[in-house]
Amino acid sequence: MNRATAKLLIERYFRQLTEGCGNGNCTNEFCASCCDFQPLDNNSAAAKALELFKINAKLCDYHPSITANADGRTQEGSEMSDKDPSFTKEDFSEVHHLTENTVCTILSFCEEEGDYSALVRVIGRVFSNAEALMKSFRKDESNSTDNLESCKPADMNKDEKQSERSSEKTGASSAASLPGEALNEVFDACEVTVDIGAVRRVYDRLLPIDQLQVALVNALIYLTPNVELDLEYLDVYETNPDYLNIFIIVMENSNLHSPEYLEVALPQFCKAMSKLPVTALARLTKLWSKYDLPHIRRMMETFQQLITFTVVSNEYDGENLVNDDETVVAATQCLQVVFFASILGGDVDVEHNEEDEEDSDSDELTLHELLGEERLYKKGPRINPLEKELGVRPMDSIKPLIPFEDFINESLNDVIEMDKDFTFFKVNAETKFSFQTCPFILSVITKNQGLYYDNRIRMYSERRLTALFSMVQGQQPNPYLKLKVRRDHIIDDALVRLEMISMENPSDLKKQLYVEFEGEQGVDEGGVSKEFFQLVLEEIFNPDIGMFTYENDTKLFWFNSSSLETEAQYTLIGIVLGLAIYNNCILDVHFPMVVYRKLMGKKGTYLDLSDSHPVLYQSLKGVLEYMGNVEEDMMMTFQISHTDLFGNPVIHDLKEQGDQIPVTKENRQEFVDVYADYILNKSVERQFKAFKKGFLMVTNESPLKYLFRPEEVELLICGSRKLDFEALEKTTEYDGGYSKDSQVIKDFWEVVHSFGEDQKKFFLQFTTGSDRAPVGGLGKLKMIIAKNGSDTDRLPTSHTCFNALLLPEYSSKEKLRERLLKAITYAKGFGML
Repeated sequence: MNRATAKLLIERYFRQLTEGCGNGNCTNEFCASCCDFQPLDNNSAAAKALELFKINAKLCDYHPSITANADGRTQEGSEMSDKDPSFTKEDFSEVHHLTENTVCTILSFCEEEGDYSALVRVIGRVFSNAEALMKSFRKDESNSTDNLESCKPADMNKDEKQSERSSEKTGASSAASLPGEALNEVFDACEVTVDIGAVRRVYDRLLPIDQLQVALVNALIYLTPNVELDLEYLDVYETNPDYLNIFIIVMENSNLHSPEYLEVALPQFCKAMSKLPVTALARLTKLWSKYDLPHIRRMMETFQQLITFTVVSNEYDGENLVNDDETVVAATQCLQVVFFASILGGDVDVEHNEEDEEDSDSDELTLHELLGEERLYKKGPRINPLEKELGVRPMDSIKPLIPFEDFINESLNDVIEMDKDFTFFKVNAETKFSFQTCPFILSVITKNQGLYYDNRIRMYSERRLTALFSMVQGQQPNPYLKLKVRRDHIIDDALVRLEMISMENPSDLKKQLYVEFEGEQGVDEGGVSKEFFQLVLEEIFNPDIGMFTYENDTKLFWFNSSSLETEAQYTLIGIVLGLAIYNNCILDVHFPMVVYRKLMGKKGTYLDLSDSHPVLYQSLKGVLEYMGNVEEDMMMTFQISHTDLFGNPVIHDLKEQGDQIPVTKENRQEFVDVYADYILNKSVERQFKAFKKGFLMVTNESPLKYLFRPEEVELLICGSRKLDFEALEKTTEYDGGYSKDSQVIKDFWEVVHSFGEDQKKFFLQFTTGSDRAPVGGLGKLKMIIAKNGSDTDRLPTSHTCFNALLLPEYSSKEKLRERLLKAITYAKGFGML
């Protein structure tokens, strides 16, 4: 328990001993409101509070009364008196929980009197008391409907009818458009006892009234510290699951994002909500997943606004980390509930999962364990407790209610110290919060930094272990994954070397890659590796080899199911992709998204055909949407044919004796599903399994699968296709006498900006070793242009390892253009001048 929490708890015991809970029928012997309680002075009460804290004694819920000042502000006061002159007609002191009918009755009385003080008292009393709020707005409450019409705004019925007509037109089944009982039926599956429709109608009437707004804010400030303590130390949810009603009711308040709540009330509420056990959070997630888009988006924006407001209101540095800000951490954990609700409420596929490769666990201690590093290198993916409880992963989402990008908080990403956050994520997960446990809030740039730290530390560790081995065995240390290849036999050399490593010592793949071309001088500081990757991919994806088929319309490659190449060739490609991520290199790979989904553990389905096999997708879509007689008009069976590598037809039965099973209106969905399964999974099972095996050899212990979605993995491997040379110009640095105001630099950028797309790609390839932008765009590249002598006929040169362009000071823009174009068009090989 931290000191602040203990202090709150002791103060609560002290207040209970000195002031009581306000309940005249209290039976707690440690409460001043109990009739048998012996009064204590302050010193004795302080000592007693400390004693009660140590034994975790019973705590009462408070029953405060809230009085309203003339200006509409509320404050805590003494119990209401029956003789209060303001309430000669009724004082509603017997109202200890709320129903829609009760609120309407009191509201009608207040409107007649022209004074909302009575309702302020009741709202303040109920909303500040956990027990009272938990019992409010129950579905099983026997409400009279006499006053329900008075509780609706005048135009409510008209709006509901318009909403219903709109839903009929659009075909939407929005929960918001459903009236009372029907709305509750939608939420019944979540097993909550709150009448959510009634809560929404009550808020619609209360929130426009300023005095009631203030009462709700103050009540929430009073309520949440007690709720937080109850959840953390008294396990109230386990004994009464209806405790969740408090959070359901409060979150229906559509004004939670307003400044009155943001400063105190909402931060305290988020801290209390973050203390809910995972079973309660899962129930809340399932409930919110039933909400319509406007409601769930409002909740997402409420938590995002609190995070942004808190971040911009504070200053963070290496000593004062945002990870230590309780408000930001709690709001992020609450946002996670909305994130999973958005996934559950959208299109989701929890089936069609690839079987995980089984690791052969050994009883022998690894060197990492011997050196005390097992916490850094735990095998197996990290599991999110809420994800496990719900049985759904971000990977299972086909289309969430709210786009994934909307959950990223840029203000937070700007202040996270990823080196510290990585340490918390890997080592101190039990004691310190890491935002990598909630990766949905992080941008791909920030997550890539975390992955970079993970990869680098693993490389250094492997290097250190190699040195240790060498000392023990008396051998020459080999701290790198060293590949010596011939340029004209690059596939054979790379394949033999990597195959030997993967069989003899797979951990060597975790070392930093070091490539050497035979007969060429050059120290690999990254640039030679980039060229190695490029040449390997050019050869393997050559259509003449036949490992992959090329789709002219989509410009994408797919596995050739008729390929005669060995599985080792596909394993090599998987290793190359893994090494590219591991060594922070960008590859010119053109795969459909389904490849990355399969790498992350999902099987291909009918929807994946849209980008991998678009013609087939349209054909199958036509079968599903056909309105006529499918069997007679299309005359298809569960037997299909396709051509092999040599153009010969291949017949395949999708089901046993498929040629005898006609496709009908009733079984066409099954036909489409098994057809897609054959094309994307079964027909290429041998090739893809080998490919994935190679990929996992490098990435199996990486947090890659936990942190990134398939589209983000593609971005890591392939970089961004968007080439923003304006951003590159802004971040470029100059050396050797050049500056941004030098005439040759001005001429240079005019020339580069005038290039076509292909020429710009050639320029990037020449300067950086890749024709793609890194994660985050060209602005993250940090290119250097250095002066390389005065006017000359020599071509510009580059150090791709350092993204450095060596540019002579040419005498004219025309000469600069001619020399630069020649250099980027014909450059190939290391060390060309």
